[in-house]
Amino acid sequence: MTERKPLGVNFESWIDRQIREAEERGEFDNLPGAGKPIPGLDKPHDDMWWVKQKLREEGLSFPLPPTLALRKDAEEALAAALGARTEAEAREIVSEINERIRKAIRTGLPGPPLNLMPYDVEEIVSEWRQRHAR
Repeated sequence: MTERKPLGVNFESWIDRQIREAEERGEFDNLPGAGKPIPGLDKPHDDMWWVKQKLREEGLSFPLPPTLALRKDAEEALAAALGARTEAEAREIVSEINERIRKAIRTGLPGPPLNLMPYDVEEIVSEWRQRHAR
């Protein structure tokens, strides 16, 4: 469809005509996925869906910048600490991630700003106790 819109023709009607003619020629017949639900339609909106899909299709991956990787690890450590079997295990998990955070603050890491401070161990252990007292 390299034809240009003629002067004086309503833009919408020109597009509608192009689509109708393509349908009549059968250009939309037998497209991949025809008659099937749109994949991912029920998932939350993600502006980067097409990038992630392309990476999956190509079998590629890319490492997160160190600051983002540490933020992700910190979130996972917090969840692990709150779900730990014992208070001692929760304290150990928080202590380990706090040490990594302190080291990153002291030495700096490449990537976006870290925007992360060590967790308050006593606050997390208190929340752990509340969750496990039930």
